[in-house]
Amino acid sequence: MSREAYRSRRSLEQLPREQLHTLQLQRLNGLLEKVLPENQFYKHKLSSCSLPLASREQLSQLPFTTKSELAAIPDNGPWPANITYPLDRYVRFHRTSGTRGKPLTVLDTAEDWQWWTDTWQFVLDAADLTAVDCALVAFSFGPFIGFWSAYDAAIQRGCLVLPSGGLSTLARLTLIRTHQVTAIFCTPTYALRMAEVAAEHQLQIASWNVRRIIVAGEPGGSMPAIRQRIESAWQAKVIDHSGASELGPWGYADAGGTGLHVVESEFLPEFIDPKTEQPAEPGTVAELVLTTLGRHGSPLIRYRTGDLVLPRWDESGSNRFVFLDGGVLGRADDMMVIRGINIFPSSVEQILRQFPEIVEFRLTATRQGALDAVAIEIEDTLEEPGRVAAELHIQLGLKVKVSCVPLQSLPRFEGKAKRFIDLRNG
Repeated sequence: MSREAYRSRRSLEQLPREQLHTLQLQRLNGLLEKVLPENQFYKHKLSSCSLPLASREQLSQLPFTTKSELAAIPDNGPWPANITYPLDRYVRFHRTSGTRGKPLTVLDTAEDWQWWTDTWQFVLDAADLTAVDCALVAFSFGPFIGFWSAYDAAIQRGCLVLPSGGLSTLARLTLIRTHQVTAIFCTPTYALRMAEVAAEHQLQIASWNVRRIIVAGEPGGSMPAIRQRIESAWQAKVIDHSGASELGPWGYADAGGTGLHVVESEFLPEFIDPKTEQPAEPGTVAELVLTTLGRHGSPLIRYRTGDLVLPRWDESGSNRFVFLDGGVLGRADDMMVIRGINIFPSSVEQILRQFPEIVEFRLTATRQGALDAVAIEIEDTLEEPGRVAAELHIQLGLKVKVSCVPLQSLPRFEGKAKRFIDLRNG
């Protein structure tokens, strides 16, 4: 990547908020002007809105977009509802991971894919990745978009990139050692899984050349206990990142690794109370709403991500893009109310990861009458669930049932982990 492109990204991070808002409004109006004649989804959805927008405040007059709306509609056949152009304009086919239901198809034009890899450079800047790095992409290379975009973005950076689809974890570890890999792309869960397999085979990964582990796909990269566990095992720095197949790579780590900056030059963020759908009060946890500013083939306007975040602004810092303290804290639809206390699976995981003897775990939520209940199973080399239950009680203020299960009995995951089993609506 050229020094000019790097300096351009840095200058965008330093824009005063008023100038940034002006840039966002100009780009949004430009996107709408370009896509509305052809994008039938938004042509219908925004038909009663006054466009172009005269101010950023008028954005609230536009309706939200939800994931359920993007599912295929009869007129589109199997294709997503929000595509702008005829199919012959699209060159990339991907799907969401399907973690929360049926996978959603997403399509990108060549121009949109270039936008993807350009936006990814904010993440790679945070990782201090350079052309001398050798990176391994630890994923299966199915239709899930995340690691395809990481692969192409790292190549654009000038890195030597090793794909590892179809390989076992041990084979990937061998590849990392043999080819002196310096950076790994994976989920937080899989970084820990590789460390587990390495220990089983007496592989000393802490002495290898890996210096950066770039994670995404689930909370963890900005959670202190999980970061510390990964960094201790690998002796490498964890770089968090967040994105979505239907949106793009919207978030990247701060220098301290304590949260995520939203790429505000490419996404227009809003923060709402998920219950009232009104702007959230400053200093409170809010649902993140994003508008894409550079993806014309599959645009999203005021898209409700369902991600819960704690936004903070610092106009005096070197990076003025909005900062999400702690990264993605959880999902609005994952929240459990246990005896009047709001609990997220990520909060539980943060506590469990403080115990190095816990190898794996699973949370199961059920509903007993009008109340939620949660049970936790752990693979614990000490086989002492009582100490874990006691710590959960101290930190959460709740008595939670914790039980031990045999080692290696819980599932392992290569991609997004499915440790949270929600039976409340079953």
